[in-house]
Amino acid sequence: MQFIRCRRRGLLTGTAALIVASVLPARAAEADSPVRPIQQLVDGLLRIMKAGTGTPFPQRFEMLAPVIDRSFDIGTILGESIGPTWSSLSPDQQAMLLQAFRRYTVASYVNSFDRYEGQRFEVQPETRPVANGRQVVMTRIIPRSGDSHELDYVMLQGNGGWRAVDVLADGAVSRVAVQRSDFRRLIARGGPQALASSLSNKSADLSDGTS
Repeated sequence: MQFIRCRRRGLLTGTAALIVASVLPARAAEADSPVRPIQQLVDGLLRIMKAGTGTPFPQRFEMLAPVIDRSFDIGTILGESIGPTWSSLSPDQQAMLLQAFRRYTVASYVNSFDRYEGQRFEVQPETRPVANGRQVVMTRIIPRSGDSHELDYVMLQGNGGWRAVDVLADGAVSRVAVQRSDFRRLIARGGPQALASSLSNKSADLSDGTS
């Protein structure tokens, strides 16, 4: 997920140290709402940010990983990033890539959201419909001073409920679109193993080799 810069290469320019304090009406937290998984993500980020860098990276990783699993459809994100080649891969190759991509996704968030500096994260209660039955959950990251940033989540409802299948930086820059060329180039040159190795190396870099 290379679409947003952080302290090294994470999630949003200038947001390496964010605190998430969301404001949601009670109706937005209903079980069938696409907003609910993003509320869960916000709550999970808040916990690891309060833990801060004084808590070892692997511990913060384990705190956030289940939240990422509930909030994101990792398989759909990876499949749409790889494109038609994804369906032609063997089950073992798909499983290898899913494991590497999940670890990279969690490491990216842990690396980016690592301390509290008084920022807040507002999650809008109303969603915006887009194509193919998807809904966009709109959020704003508001620092103590300076300009806010949009970070919106494209949600898709599946058997496991609503989960994010893309993230839009500043309301427009698609994470899937940005990483698509990189993922496809790696697979074209070295097969799925090349992409898995690249993701694993990036995860290690984001976690200083501890994850």
